[in-house]
Amino acid sequence: MIIFYVQYRFDVLGLHEFDSIRKRMSVVVRFPDNSVKVLVKGADNSMFGILAKDSERNDLVRHATESHLTEYSAQGLRTLVVAARDLTDAELEQWQRMYEDASTSLADRAQKLRQTALLIESNLNLLGATGIEDKLQDGVPEAIEALRQAGIKVWVLTGDKQETAISIGLSCKLLSTDMQQIIINGNSEEECKNLLAAEKAKYGLKSSDGKKNSSKSKENTENNHLEIPNDTKYSNVPEGCSGKDEVNASLALIIDGNSLVYILEKDLETDLFDLATSCQVVLCCRVAPLQKAGIVDLIKSRTDDMTLAIGDGANDVSMIQMADVGVGICGQEGRQAVMASDFAMGQFRFLKRLLLVHGHWNYQRVGYLILYNFYRNAVFVLMLFWYILCTAFSTTSALTDWSSVFYSVIYTSVPTIFVGILDKDLSHRTLLQYPKLYGAGHRQEAYNMHLFWITMCDTLWQSLVLFYIPLYVYKESTIDIWSMGSLWTLAVVILVSIHLAMDIQRWIFVTHAAVWGSIVITYACMVVLDSVPILPNYWTIYNLAKSPTYWLTILLIIIVALLPRFLFKAVHQHFWPSDIQIAREAEMAFHEFMLDMALRRHLVVKFCDEFQKADFAPVIERNGWH
Repeated sequence: MIIFYVQYRFDVLGLHEFDSIRKRMSVVVRFPDNSVKVLVKGADNSMFGILAKDSERNDLVRHATESHLTEYSAQGLRTLVVAARDLTDAELEQWQRMYEDASTSLADRAQKLRQTALLIESNLNLLGATGIEDKLQDGVPEAIEALRQAGIKVWVLTGDKQETAISIGLSCKLLSTDMQQIIINGNSEEECKNLLAAEKAKYGLKSSDGKKNSSKSKENTENNHLEIPNDTKYSNVPEGCSGKDEVNASLALIIDGNSLVYILEKDLETDLFDLATSCQVVLCCRVAPLQKAGIVDLIKSRTDDMTLAIGDGANDVSMIQMADVGVGICGQEGRQAVMASDFAMGQFRFLKRLLLVHGHWNYQRVGYLILYNFYRNAVFVLMLFWYILCTAFSTTSALTDWSSVFYSVIYTSVPTIFVGILDKDLSHRTLLQYPKLYGAGHRQEAYNMHLFWITMCDTLWQSLVLFYIPLYVYKESTIDIWSMGSLWTLAVVILVSIHLAMDIQRWIFVTHAAVWGSIVITYACMVVLDSVPILPNYWTIYNLAKSPTYWLTILLIIIVALLPRFLFKAVHQHFWPSDIQIAREAEMAFHEFMLDMALRRHLVVKFCDEFQKADFAPVIERNGWH
């Protein structure tokens, strides 16, 4: 078989890139026959308005194209409309002059280029439509399902047609066939207002007072409030947290960009907010980049909830920057979204691990370390405060300046850093298997005012024990105040270190070295400081360390100071265990079970090996066994 082909050369004279206002792009091309054409592609709602009027051919092609667009959208394909027309020499000359001036302009370049594009993007002849399959990335449906189980409300903001967006929502398990779809497609402010009012009345929704609603209330923290938008691709589905009771978990709101033009710029935002936050799913289609940012701002301005936006293209940049947390997907769409984001990833499914695993770990660590740092500083300061009261606010001091500085800089800082980086309350497997554990953050279990004041009460008790037990033990002795200061310094460091050790969930070599090493370093520093003759506490540690009373006093301080905390934790975890505590115990039981099974298997294998090596031939022959 012989194949003949001819190679043609086309000269590109200019290019007008896509923008969110025109919603199309065009290119001016010189063909081999020296004719010049402008080729335009864009969304159907922006293309059909610039076609040539009173053209029988355009009418026939338009009806066929609309039928094809509906068919393609129902199949989940991403569609574009293509049109073209010939440029006369006069039009080409005028366009070239304006295009050159706009391209070299230092002021209002984008607006001048847009005006230049509008000059030639008119009276076009419709060529047809394209339908492109944009497959979901691996793991997208599973990731969205896990995020929703975690209490995160997912909104999708896309520039696709409504039928395409619905098909995408079904394929990524955002929508289900049993959901009732509320569709808002209005062409005027009055029509949008009537549609929103009708749907609110149908489902019995009350208008909010317009004030900022908080999802942080103690009673409703497990109902997360709605959150953020998404991207224009299948693979870019955003997400959001929420904090409002859902009226009907089977409702899905579907709204187009044309309706949002009237809603976001008029007095209808409250109605949209009430309706959207009462639905389980919100799907916005045919939205412009600025409208995506407007949706995010609508949630931020009316709630105290955190919003997260994820996208992969330049049209998602405004949305990513508006959200509290922006995530960019690096792929074939370019790196504009990545450059504007707080976090970058290669695929959408990685968001599941980022939030459910690393987000959970980070929240637990930060929440605990805030409380712990308040505690370790307050217990030291309160201990000195009791000393000041006993000395009638005199200027005497029991601790050297070096001890006060080293307490925060050296003695107790290293364990805090390592625990804040390495500690994990649950394994990543457990967190991925049970997404609802992420709800601990919504309920503010790691840090809240209740925990803060309990910690402060415990701090007050420990500071009293630290100060008064040594004072009572040595009340009949003749030791000086500097010796007492050395005892207080070592005791408080050991106390806060063991306090931290009681709450560590994942012990590794580095953690052991940091916690117990800090006690060793503290004692070593005290030995060095007490060896300097010019300091007032010279040689105190050497005299105290020889006495058993010194070490028994420290032991008594630790027991008495931590006993209430130990009892409180034991009783609370036994009678009122949290989800995390239950999951941790189940995890430990599973590990013990697997260890027991591994040991049993080892013993069975060992027995079988020894049995095979044994020589049973004489026994069989002697007993006549065959």
